[in-house]
Amino acid sequence: MAREDNDDDWQSFERLALPHLDAAYNLALWLTRNPDDARDVVQEALLRAMRYLAGLRLENARPWLLQIVRNTCWSWLRQNRPLEQSLLDDTEEPWNDLPAPASGEPPAVAIRKADARQINEAIAALPVPFREVFVLREMEELAYADIARIADIPMGTVMSRLSRARRLLRAALAPTQRPALRTVAKALRGGGTA
Repeated sequence: MAREDNDDDWQSFERLALPHLDAAYNLALWLTRNPDDARDVVQEALLRAMRYLAGLRLENARPWLLQIVRNTCWSWLRQNRPLEQSLLDDTEEPWNDLPAPASGEPPAVAIRKADARQINEAIAALPVPFREVFVLREMEELAYADIARIADIPMGTVMSRLSRARRLLRAALAPTQRPALRTVAKALRGGGTA
């Protein structure tokens, strides 16, 4: 009888959780910023999820799994990168200049690649709490209520962090300011002295 229960549990797990494996990996990758670490975190999260399968309601499979992945990521970050986790308000991240495009690349392709790389680098440079909310909302398209539940924060904090993340990204992606040019109208019209 126990064997049948285990088979039923595994089939339920496959049906409810595994369809969201890409979203789980995506979240882990953005939080850890390393593919190997992300795979380890997702594997650990799936083991935890299997243990708590009884608590899953059918309509909440995706947020439920992402909450477990998120909590596993935070535990992993606490153990492996304690400083990164404490950077809630640290926005003084240096932005690296992009490398020059390959010489044989068409300019349009090079620009698209550079833009994508710059956007990815800007997202990766966000402090973890802002990056987490940004990824859940903008990439995984979760509702604010689901994000609040996953991150275990009030919905107002979700909106505040998302707003701050967007502001930081806009600043990071904005073209550098050029000095204002002054017109020399008199000299151009011939009325001024040189």
